[in-house]
Amino acid sequence: MRGPEDALIVIDVQNDFCPGGRLAVTGGDEIVGGINALMDEFSVVVLTQDWHPAGHSSFASTHGAEPFSMTQMPYGPQVLWPDHCIQGSEGAAFHPDLRTDPAQMIVRKGFRSEVDSYSAFFENDHVTPTGLGGYLTARGVKRLTVVGLALDYCVNFSAVDGAKLGFEVTVQQGLCRAIADDSLAEAMNGMAAAGVSVNG
Repeated sequence: MRGPEDALIVIDVQNDFCPGGRLAVTGGDEIVGGINALMDEFSVVVLTQDWHPAGHSSFASTHGAEPFSMTQMPYGPQVLWPDHCIQGSEGAAFHPDLRTDPAQMIVRKGFRSEVDSYSAFFENDHVTPTGLGGYLTARGVKRLTVVGLALDYCVNFSAVDGAKLGFEVTVQQGLCRAIADDSLAEAMNGMAAAGVSVNG
């Protein structure tokens, strides 16, 4: 068991991001068993959950646009996604095999209709906090291990923001899956530049 200064952050292991979901990540369900086992090593475990209202501003359907096209939001460029992880839906639920009992905190993000939220720490405006940073600091956490979905988006943004907040961050790549090769390459470069360690 790792000490109280270490936390495991499990990003968005939800039905809509797993095979059969509305925004499925290839192999997204393959990491669940490994994440469950890893939880036993940590006394501090946090899960994050994408939690969008219907008609969210990041949904392509809201704009009458094609999924995966880009638009400009007040906070910057935004990918327009297929409708996914709508509050209370089966798609927003955690993967049924994911252990949730070890988690002391579940962070729901993306619930503000006007701004998307990739990071576990900040909305996509990079200003509005989720409260996770304060929680971890209050718990005395200094080191984060980040796993989950998707490596090139929510895992990436969470890891980089964690490092910016002063945490020592490691991404366990074997317990993540990515959406696309090009965005993964960009994410890996960004994480390295932020001082995030990527292993396994």
